[in-house]
Amino acid sequence: MDSNATVFPQAIQWENDGSSRIPFLAYTEADQHRRELERFFYRKHWCYVGLEAEIPNNGDFKRTVIGERSVILVRDNDGQINVVENVCAHRGMQFCRERHGNRKDFTCPYHQWNYSLQGDLQGVPFRRGVKQDGKVNGGMPADFKPAEHGLNKLRVASRGGVVFACFDPDVEPFEDFLGPEILGWFDRLFNGRKLKILGYNRQRIPGNWKLMQENIKDPYHPGLLHTWFVTFGLWRADNKSQLKMDAHHRHAAMISTRGASGKADEVTQVSSFKESMQLHDPRFLDIVPEAWWKGPSAVMTTIFPSVILQQQVNSVSTRHIQPSGVGSFDFVWTHFGFEDDDDEMTQRRLRQANLFGPAGFVSADDGEVIELSQKGFEQKPFHRTLAELGGREVGDTDHMVTETLIRGMYRYWREVMEA
Repeated sequence: MDSNATVFPQAIQWENDGSSRIPFLAYTEADQHRRELERFFYRKHWCYVGLEAEIPNNGDFKRTVIGERSVILVRDNDGQINVVENVCAHRGMQFCRERHGNRKDFTCPYHQWNYSLQGDLQGVPFRRGVKQDGKVNGGMPADFKPAEHGLNKLRVASRGGVVFACFDPDVEPFEDFLGPEILGWFDRLFNGRKLKILGYNRQRIPGNWKLMQENIKDPYHPGLLHTWFVTFGLWRADNKSQLKMDAHHRHAAMISTRGASGKADEVTQVSSFKESMQLHDPRFLDIVPEAWWKGPSAVMTTIFPSVILQQQVNSVSTRHIQPSGVGSFDFVWTHFGFEDDDDEMTQRRLRQANLFGPAGFVSADDGEVIELSQKGFEQKPFHRTLAELGGREVGDTDHMVTETLIRGMYRYWREVMEA
């Protein structure tokens, strides 16, 4: 055998029992990706599907996904919120094709099977056959029961106007899933005020879905990668900050207060700091502290596996992670405000939203580095990443110079994946 030949491992090998050195194969192996979908998206985990404000009226629906399964978020004729799988009970067709709409019921175009907005089967063409030449031909068997052939109905949890769903009927209560620490940060943003949808961004990023969870659990990069953040002081390593996790280390909150410490040497010496950079429109930094902030000017909350809740100064949004194979995912941003916002605040939120999304002054950087990371993983599959800033242990911190949240996520990942 050629001594220089590359040897590909048959299974993903971790260097030790810790979670600070993540094998590249964790991002590229297709069979493992299918196991991840089953264990993280389809069982025991609540996944984000949307905001109640997206379906304000009876009959309103939104087509979305959990993992790689198409589902429909719908408000029925009694005002109740339901989530059903977008798969006809007859021949398995994904019957709903519109992203948003309003319906009195759902009808599969293939054979016209008709379902209520709760997912119950209520119409089957020619169920009792067709009369012809004095006799009845065809039809469903006599013991066919419509009640046994409805759409797959998911468990639903709605809190503060945010809707989560789960295929697993035995999933733990949503509040227990988040845990008290992360639930507190969730309720800070979704505090009972009615939400108002401001718009959407959507992009496909050619990288493994976990990389976006990592990216928003990583306080190391914002003050180094993002020129906008470090130059204008929105997110810097020397900002007053906290990193918090739930008891399982799967969810996290990165909490930062905009710095007033001036041009610290640690900041001005990094290449992303551009002292000469000026804004043509200073309204992008028209930041107005809001009472509900209760101090922090930015909180990025990752709810594993499916969503990021963003509050960056006055810009607020959800970011939905939608896997599409092992090496890509769709990333859907829903920008929102609150119904009691005045016009000036709404315009402020929209302006600041330009920092984010596919072409955002900040977030365009993230999409690019995730793509290039995935290329590196595929090029050198036998290698591993290093997440050892701040040590190798897992725990909450009161500073940003650490990768503890990433280590926490992979400690949980290894437990669930039995890796």
